[in-house]
Amino acid sequence: MSTNLSLSLAPAAGTTIAIVGGCGGIGSAVTSACVSLSLQVSVLDLAASIARADLPPTVHRVALDATHEKSVEAAFAQVARRWGGLDLLVNLCGFSNPSSTTAEMSLTAWDETIQGNVNSTFLCCRAALPLLKASPVGAMVNIASGQAVRPLAGFGPYSASKAAVIALTKTIALECAPVRANVVAPGAVNTAFFTGGTGRQSRDSTFDMQAYARSVPLARAAEAEDIVGPILFLLGTAARFVNGQVLHVNGGGLMP
Repeated sequence: MSTNLSLSLAPAAGTTIAIVGGCGGIGSAVTSACVSLSLQVSVLDLAASIARADLPPTVHRVALDATHEKSVEAAFAQVARRWGGLDLLVNLCGFSNPSSTTAEMSLTAWDETIQGNVNSTFLCCRAALPLLKASPVGAMVNIASGQAVRPLAGFGPYSASKAAVIALTKTIALECAPVRANVVAPGAVNTAFFTGGTGRQSRDSTFDMQAYARSVPLARAAEAEDIVGPILFLLGTAARFVNGQVLHVNGGGLMP
């Protein structure tokens, strides 16, 4: 057995990575970290989000709507042309729903959240997989949520969609090895997502971040930077035998 294992806990310099939703709170932190590690970075996001974002100049920018098949296919074709392939994928697309009980939930609100979380993950994974399969280090991390395993009343579509992201990722891990597919499932993260939303969403939030923080053993909510290390670890060679797993990052607030 070879013992030539890199001690780096992040992907190697020069590795190519596509970050879907790279203009959001967590996405921006992941993008900055990847640039600092000298990765070759493509950020895929809504055109309006890219226009507003302060992305590093070396980042390759690709506009897409992750809920539309042709847009996703065209975006990943651009990534392939830019880098000549793709090694890593991070999928940070995230939609929540207006708080509503299942009995009162509209089909429109249900469909928007399912499409925004499940369909987008499926489309981006499907488009990326031929490229990842051609890479010797192909790996992906999809972002779910602790609500996938501990739902909150009023957020049924979000919980259901994030549970589906976990199931889809595990299926990819079974079907597509040696490409590795894993999930990071954060608790509440102190970003704009919990204060009204970004991208296509813009709505008032009733989430009480301070009350949530009091329920966490580490006595705070996560910051975006707290999620970066777990993502990069799962993409790096130190996690080369980690496949089909869910890494919960919540300060001990959820221990499934």
